[in-house]
Amino acid sequence: MNKITFGMAVLALTLLMGCSDSGSSNAVDNTAGSTNAAVTADAVTTASIVDNESAFRYALSKDGTWIAAALRDLTFTDELVVDGQFVHNGGPARKIALYTQDEDQSITNSFTLTAPKLTVKSENTRLEGGIYIGDVYVEADGFTIISATVRGNIYFANKQYLSTFKLGDQGMVSGSTKVK
Repeated sequence: MNKITFGMAVLALTLLMGCSDSGSSNAVDNTAGSTNAAVTADAVTTASIVDNESAFRYALSKDGTWIAAALRDLTFTDELVVDGQFVHNGGPARKIALYTQDEDQSITNSFTLTAPKLTVKSENTRLEGGIYIGDVYVEADGFTIISATVRGNIYFANKQYLSTFKLGDQGMVSGSTKVK
C-alpha cells in the first residue's frame, strides 16, 4: 500500500511541477511616489505537495508556494491564512489543490480540509477539488472555487472582492456568500 501512495505522490508532484511556470523572473517596477503602484509578486515558485498540517500551513504562507496540494485529509483547530503574491503563467495566482490527478489531469482522489476559518489575502486564489469545511474570509480579488465544495460561508471584506468571485465548474457553497 505504501508503494501505491508513494507512486501517486510522485505522479502528482510530476504533474504539478509540469504545470508550474519555469520562465524567467517576473519582476515589476514599483515607481517611488506612485499611489497606484502595481502589486509586486513576492515569488515565482513551483508546487508544494504535502501530507501534514505544518507543511500545508507553510505552503499557504507568504513564504510558501503558488500551489499547496494535499495528499490526504487535513484538520486544523485554528485559522489558516493564504498570504503573499505569487506568479504563475505571467499573472498573480495561488491554488489550494485538495486532490491528486493522473497523467491525463483527471482527479483520482479528493481530500477534505477542515479549519474554523480560512482567510484569503492572495490575489487570484483558487480552491480546487475536494471539500473545505469552515468559513472563508476573502480579502483579495479573484477568489475562485473549481470542482470543490465549501461547507460553510464565504465572507468578502468589500463589494470589489465579491464582484471578482467566481464559482466555477462543479463549485458549490453550502452557506452564505456575502460582504461582511
